[in-house]
Amino acid sequence: MNKADELVPTEKEAQLIHLIRELRFGELHIHVADGQPVRAEEIKKSIKFN
Repeated sequence: MNKADELVPTEKEAQLIHLIRELRFGELHIHVADGQPVRAEEIKKSIKFN
């Protein structure tokens, strides 16, 4: 891959990557608009009923 083909993350994408790395374990819902992340919701609690 040459330099012209490399992907450079936008500021919003970089923020999302940072958030994911800080989270380590868990679940995120990511909202995307125009191909860019606009909001991430960290899911704190899930209750499963049998």
